Amino acid sequence: MFAIIDIETCGGKFEYPRGRIIEISILVHDGLQVVDKFTTLINPGCYISTLYTRISGITNEMVENAPRFHQVAKKILEMTEGNIFVAHNVGFDYGFVKEEFNSLGYKFRREKLCTVRLSRKLIPGRMSYSLGHLCAALNIPIEGRHRAEGDATATAHLFDLLLRLKAANPHYKNMGVEEIMGRRIDKIKEYVLKKLPEECGVYYFLDKEGNIIYIGKSSNMYQRALSHFNTREHKGKRMLNDLYDVNFQLTGSELVALLVESEEIKKHHPPYNRARKTDKFTHSINWSKDENEVINFTIASQEESSNALRSFTGYASARECLERWLDEYTLCLRYCGLTDEDAVCFNHQIKKCNGLCAGKEDVEEYNKRASKILKEYTFGNKDFLIIDDGRHAEERAIVLIEKGHYAGYGYADVTGQVNSPEELRYSVKKNIFYPDQDDILRGWLNKHSVKTISLKEMEVSE
Repeated sequence: MFAIIDIETCGGKFEYPRGRIIEISILVHDGLQVVDKFTTLINPGCYISTLYTRISGITNEMVENAPRFHQVAKKILEMTEGNIFVAHNVGFDYGFVKEEFNSLGYKFRREKLCTVRLSRKLIPGRMSYSLGHLCAALNIPIEGRHRAEGDATATAHLFDLLLRLKAANPHYKNMGVEEIMGRRIDKIKEYVLKKLPEECGVYYFLDKEGNIIYIGKSSNMYQRALSHFNTREHKGKRMLNDLYDVNFQLTGSELVALLVESEEIKKHHPPYNRARKTDKFTHSINWSKDENEVINFTIASQEESSNALRSFTGYASARECLERWLDEYTLCLRYCGLTDEDAVCFNHQIKKCNGLCAGKEDVEEYNKRASKILKEYTFGNKDFLIIDDGRHAEERAIVLIEKGHYAGYGYADVTGQVNSPEELRYSVKKNIFYPDQDDILRGWLNKHSVKTISLKEMEVSE
């Protein structure tokens, strides 16, 4: 079954409150003939400019007493339910109808069929595939051009002709119309989007052999996947050519989605992921206080690391970060392990160090600047839980920070009585630790206000 639809609008694109539907016509077609029809003007709740009145002939006075879209929405749903949405240049009509429903808080989804594309397949070689040109060339009358019912009726006649041409074509006669016009990428797009919910989680794109080729996360997996199909990047288009299937896991929490995505990318090394693929960290910047209570920063190999602030994939990137800190916070080379322990550092000689190494700066003043780095790269509490949204209303996501580092995540049922933080801690599954996950957590905590529970002091804070 097909729902052949045409709309008239007061804008070139949906834009509340200026670009809305002002007329709609729906012809239900059973593959042989039109079996039902619905046409109505619609009051858009906005001014129809003379430009669009000249196109359609519809004036502000004509729609003044017409129903609003929400008053005919149920009828539109009933007439399109289970039917393929057919239109000439279907993206325009479908896009407007979808956005009108979005404005009501309803997600409108229907399979689509474009008679422009179907005409290109079955009637190749035409100079123009506009409805007016095709109908004129094929002797299809249009009564009421640029009115919804007139154009919908003409589209239905064109559709009848296309079905007859398909039946007479030896190449296409045994194929469905959707199969004729469909490209593989369109079919994959439809398949993928049908599988993905508009919820928070991590999704996995798979190739023909079932291998993971890309891992992504989003607070709305459906919308994020849709954006992949609109890419103009060469690499993104190559990925779509390799795409055959999709899997996903709900997380509820966007923070958990970030952590899971990072871990899964390191585990599977998908070829089309760029970020967070590194799972080998060779060096870190550690911090400590010496006997004079001076905050020290040093680069060390990962094996010898203790009190690490940040970890890196090589010495060069660790050195680059430390040198950036030297400039930004006016640190001393001696207390960053970059010159002899007893030397007056070279930076002091060129006035880039305030002279702690030469006895010309107080430890307290130096530590004030160094402490800003500690504040940015350490958690205020070494052992605590983050409480975030779960996968449904009766659940919460739990993220564990233990000994100053990310330790894992889990979910807890909140319908029962939870007596202690330890019970929440017990719901956490320990994960393989990757140092960049601490960066994810710190970045998240800096931008979001979340509930935390201290495991040592049993304090709850927002």
